[in-house]
Amino acid sequence: MRVMVTGGAGFIGSAVCRHLVRDLGHGVVNVDALTYAASLSSLDPTAGSPLYAFEQADIRDRAAIDAVLARHQPDAIMHLAAESHVDRSITGAGVFLETNIMGTAVVLEAVRAYREALPAEKRDALRMLHISTDEVYGSLGPEGLFTEETPYDPSSPYSASKAASDHLVRAWVRTYGMPCVISNCSNNYGPYHFPEKLIPLVILNAMAGKPLPVYGDGSNIRDWLYVEDHARALVMVLEKGRFGEKYNIGGRNERTNLQVVEQICDLMDEMAPKGFAHRDLITFVTDRPGHDHRYAIDATKTESEIGWSARENFDSGIAKTVRWYLDNEAWWAPLRKSYQGERLGVLKPATAA
Repeated sequence: MRVMVTGGAGFIGSAVCRHLVRDLGHGVVNVDALTYAASLSSLDPTAGSPLYAFEQADIRDRAAIDAVLARHQPDAIMHLAAESHVDRSITGAGVFLETNIMGTAVVLEAVRAYREALPAEKRDALRMLHISTDEVYGSLGPEGLFTEETPYDPSSPYSASKAASDHLVRAWVRTYGMPCVISNCSNNYGPYHFPEKLIPLVILNAMAGKPLPVYGDGSNIRDWLYVEDHARALVMVLEKGRFGEKYNIGGRNERTNLQVVEQICDLMDEMAPKGFAHRDLITFVTDRPGHDHRYAIDATKTESEIGWSARENFDSGIAKTVRWYLDNEAWWAPLRKSYQGERLGVLKPATAA
């Protein structure tokens, strides 16, 4: 199988590419615009393989996507390319709307045209997976879980743009008979994660002895999913998912943000002691606007219908993650030159016209 992966130089996309090539022996064409959060060094484990190809292209560029499809003739498409950081969407919503909504529309139309030109046998075998987020569902109360039937209720420009892209995919399935499946995942963590997100930011700040920022009182809850578990799930959903259906993928590992930061601190005390408790670096900062309180995924449908289950729990996965960052400064050090861990998503007071 040859798979076109959009956003394959990103965090989750690179894990998918590595899994497809290294573990499954599938061909991959990685299509990525190489924006700030992309890193081709995340593909070093597969870059030398004859099964792997890279194409620098923006999903908003229809001609470029058409050309990649024509050149590589993929059997399947995994659409991960997206702007993904909530904080950045708060102060710069435009690029999220352009990439996540219009970019998805471009990919759908390009794949539709490509599919229509294929021979019947290959056309009938083509599959596309659109990868989305649990943030489209909004905020949960203290009880309950997101299911595939949970109504959409996005809170941020990021989650609204991803909700819109999900709706586009479902519309293209119903209107054009597109062979698409949607997945919605909980918060990912693990190796090769750009250091603007909570877990890598805390690890690298702890390594440098810098303050460890925690929004509000740290009580916001997320369900954490190890990225390599997610990559396995995505390929299985691509292969087995029913067209027009949604599949929630979660790790069943709920933690408050403060618990996550404290566990990283304790692991840093153990793996890289500095003569003081890393918990002393924890600093509470003003919460971000529209910060959803709790996310938690019910992955029963994916587990029962697709046959997937997570291999890592949070304790094992976070220990692997901390160790990876300690051992891989060559990967993250260049990224810290462009982003030093400064606070993002801070709203400035509106000014009169």
